[in-house]
Amino acid sequence: METHVDRPLHQDNSSWMMVMETQDQSPIAGAGLLSRRFHMMRSGRNSIGPAESSCSAQGGEENRRSVCSDTRLAAKNMNNSNNNDGKKDDKKEEPKKDEKKDDKKDEKKDDKKDDKKDDKKNDKKDDKKDDKKEEPKEVWIMDPATDTYYYWLFTIAIPVFYNLMFLVARACFNELQYANSTLWMVFDYISDALYYTDTFVRARTGFLEQGLLVKDEKILKEKYMKTRQFRLDIISILPTDIIFFYIGINNPEWRFNRLFRLARLFEFFDRTETRTNFPNIFRIANLVLYIIIIIHWNACLYFAISKVLGFGSDTWVYPSMENAEFARLARQYIYCFYWSTLTLTTIGETPPPVRDIEYFFVVADFLTGVLIFATIVGNVGAMISNMNAARVEFQAKIDSIKQYMQFRKVTKDLEARVVKWFDYLWTEEKTCDEKLVLKNLPDKLKAEIAINVHLETLSKVRIFQDCEAGLLIELVLKLQPQVFSPGDYICKKGDIGREMYIIKEGKLAVVADDGVTQFVVLSDGAYFGEISILGIKGSKAGNRRTANIRSVGYSDLFALSKDDLMEALTEYPDAKYALEEKGRAILMKDNLIDESLVTAVDARDLEVKVNQIESSLEIMSNKFRKLSDQYESSQRKLKQRLCNLSNEVRPLREYRE
Repeated sequence: METHVDRPLHQDNSSWMMVMETQDQSPIAGAGLLSRRFHMMRSGRNSIGPAESSCSAQGGEENRRSVCSDTRLAAKNMNNSNNNDGKKDDKKEEPKKDEKKDDKKDEKKDDKKDDKKDDKKNDKKDDKKDDKKEEPKEVWIMDPATDTYYYWLFTIAIPVFYNLMFLVARACFNELQYANSTLWMVFDYISDALYYTDTFVRARTGFLEQGLLVKDEKILKEKYMKTRQFRLDIISILPTDIIFFYIGINNPEWRFNRLFRLARLFEFFDRTETRTNFPNIFRIANLVLYIIIIIHWNACLYFAISKVLGFGSDTWVYPSMENAEFARLARQYIYCFYWSTLTLTTIGETPPPVRDIEYFFVVADFLTGVLIFATIVGNVGAMISNMNAARVEFQAKIDSIKQYMQFRKVTKDLEARVVKWFDYLWTEEKTCDEKLVLKNLPDKLKAEIAINVHLETLSKVRIFQDCEAGLLIELVLKLQPQVFSPGDYICKKGDIGREMYIIKEGKLAVVADDGVTQFVVLSDGAYFGEISILGIKGSKAGNRRTANIRSVGYSDLFALSKDDLMEALTEYPDAKYALEEKGRAILMKDNLIDESLVTAVDARDLEVKVNQIESSLEIMSNKFRKLSDQYESSQRKLKQRLCNLSNEVRPLREYRE
């Protein structure tokens, strides 16, 4: 009985293990109950010993039967489950594959979403970085084209000039240094502060690259540090005053490194020469200043050499200080400056040198003086020539006109009028040719200058008041200044009107045919002749002048020719039509329009157009006739060629047949 029970139990245990394994792979209904029974059986069997086997057989017989039945049911369920599992596994493999595909798709989607999120985050970070890069900190930049830069040059030129003049004087004239030591220290350190500030300004001074001002702080600093001037500026601000702690403050020669910033002084002079309205006078003053500086330095060197050799030791050096008159500071400097002036200008009359070093110094001074004299003569001569260049050119024009009038035997009265006209031009400074002066400027700047000078005058003319701005600019560039002498006729009645005039300055009189009777006087801003250059149809006067206009005194006028007006109006057809309508309205208002003339002109224009059409039609018919003749001739030639070919082919056909 026990063996019968033990075998199925053993088999059931193995089957139960299989059931448990299948439970891990696929869930079965009631698996929890079977697992609990299985554990109970294993625990019951392991807990029964041989001494208690009988008790267990008797007392637990009913339990064994229930267990046997349970195990049989479990075995059946296991077999069924195994059979079903094969089917279910086959069925479940497909959804698992689908699930894997879905998982992969989901993973890909998630990866894409994550990548997009990462890209967005990176883009945002990059955008933030770009924003940070695109929006650098605003720093102060000095634009060299502004007035501020010029004023700074003037400011820094003061300490540079101070060091240039006073350092050498203080180093040579000890009394000058000792008497005002505190004052010199204040000035020295103020100049040093300006030097340091100028170094900062140089590092922030912009420059043009591709026409634009560079404002990048790093680029400006790097460019400045690569220049030779940067090294000179660094040398000029080296704190050489430290040595004063060891040798005393009365040794200004240790500050000579401040002279390495002389380029700022020369730059200020160049800028001033460009900006001043009197460049020739400035050049002369600048040249005199350079000469004074050279004489000043030479005088200081002469006093220093005299101090080294001993005052009054010979006739060439500075006299002995025992004489109270020569001991004064003012006399010391004036005497040395006088000696330096005589030597450098090679005038002479100075005591001859005695020692070798004195000879060497005098020879060097003479050579320097010769160069200075040559420079003075050359520069002054060039400046005078430039100052008189306009007068020389104008005088050459007058001389050529005089020679021509003498050669052609012009009357004395007319010759005198011509000479007076030239004199008026020179005295009123109206000798310059505007086109010649402005030819080197670009068209835009020419237009701006012309607008600034002439646009207000041109806009006063009635027919041009409502015109386009572009047309007015075109016309402004075409205005030609003209000057008339007293008694000159600007136009006479019956003359063909080829120009209109605008009075800039002067008075014009509308006179009768006798030239004496005045009907009206025209003054500044008046204009006339605008209708005749438009060529309006139906005008009773046509394009003829209707009055005599004569200059009362000297008159300045602007002239606009008909050809220039029509050339400008070709680009503005609407403006041309508007101007003609305005001119026609003005003529109708003054009753100067003849409708019959308008009809006649229209008929004449129509006839001209018809004649043009007929001539063009005749030309077209001739061309068509030529084309038809060419076509007929080409057809005849083709027919002839076809006949020739058929004649050549016929014998071949007969031969084949």
